[in-house]
Amino acid sequence: MNIFEMQYNKAIKSLGPLAERMRPDSLDYFVGQKHIVGKGKILNRAIQADKLTSAIFYGPPGTGKTTLTKIIAKTTDNNFTTLNAVTSGIKDIKEKIDDAINCLSMYNKRTILFVDEIHRFNKAQQDALLPYVENGTIVLIGATTENPYFEVNSALISRSLVFEFKKITDDDIKEVLLKAIADKERGYGNLNIHVEDGSLEHIVNNSNGDVRKALSALEIGITTTELDENNLINFTVDVAEESIQSKKVTYDKKGDEHYDTISAFIKSLRGSDPDAAIFWLAKMIKGGEDPKFIARRIIISASEDVGNADPRALEVAVNAFKAIEIIGMPEGRIILAQAVVYIACAPKSNSSYLALDKALVAIEKCSNEVPNHLRDASYKGAQRLEHGIGYKYPHDYNKFYVKQQYLPDGVKGNFYEPKESGYEARMKKFMEYLNS
Repeated sequence: MNIFEMQYNKAIKSLGPLAERMRPDSLDYFVGQKHIVGKGKILNRAIQADKLTSAIFYGPPGTGKTTLTKIIAKTTDNNFTTLNAVTSGIKDIKEKIDDAINCLSMYNKRTILFVDEIHRFNKAQQDALLPYVENGTIVLIGATTENPYFEVNSALISRSLVFEFKKITDDDIKEVLLKAIADKERGYGNLNIHVEDGSLEHIVNNSNGDVRKALSALEIGITTTELDENNLINFTVDVAEESIQSKKVTYDKKGDEHYDTISAFIKSLRGSDPDAAIFWLAKMIKGGEDPKFIARRIIISASEDVGNADPRALEVAVNAFKAIEIIGMPEGRIILAQAVVYIACAPKSNSSYLALDKALVAIEKCSNEVPNHLRDASYKGAQRLEHGIGYKYPHDYNKFYVKQQYLPDGVKGNFYEPKESGYEARMKKFMEYLNS
């Protein structure tokens, strides 16, 4: 590195964007992704032992793929070089490989080649890397926001470890912001800053798991806020709103606002008002509510309020929950919206729910002894006990139905009262047909 490069790096460290200045330079300061770089995890061990093999890092923007690669470059004793798949071609790839061959031949050093947005390479460009990945001339680290199993050649995948980077948690992002405020060398530790309650949380809730976005909002807020008469920078909720261009929503995930909003949401679903249901959904999403909590409430509503008026509603709701687990946020909001509109617009019936409540009351008051003819008769000696004797097999009768006692002695029933709503109206007609 010459004197100009050193001066450039020094300038970037002091004058560059906060997100760049706060980029961690060791695993000890790396935030998030504990499932792959936590102590004892395979990637952590490989980096510490300098035994890294080719790898694909994939996940959303701002989750640390490039940062971790730079840590690897500093931590391991290897030659390190980079390519951007958007701007590089076959010629650039060959130059990097020639340099790697020379480095291995002359200095006995491996080369780590970092390819950003590797999914942008076409098949020929990816194939050009393959022989040198295979024989160990280069250790490839490819970063991508796309699923590599669809976008990267299977031959490269088979020779690489694939690590999925997950969205940084809210707690992790807040930790980074606090470090940036306190850091005297790279952040704002030399400034007098008063942070208003809720301001950092507002940035966290609206950064969608992107550390870079959160740090950029903090930077613009602090650097554009004038000092007050006490030479203090007041980082308020209003400043946070301006910085991240998103208005704060009054929503306490653990207080009355949480319970009141979910109540309004459920009642809007039950009341078949899709506009209101979507509105309360939007408030919860904006307030940072757990999407799985919302999805669970939708499942309950699908059974409690829609029931058999539209049996598919439960299927839609359960699939929405599963999809949220696979997709995550922010895209998961689209799935929630679809399920919410379906449940709100579906015909309603709580007959099954009410039937169970009536039966639970009856269980407390009436006999619950199973009649002999309904008891299990599949084991030896059951006949001697007269279990199963007198049972009528419905499939042997007209309409595949025969009237017989199914409830305990003295229990009248009348628990389930189907409504003239959606599919349940057909169920009601079928029951009338059987009893005609």
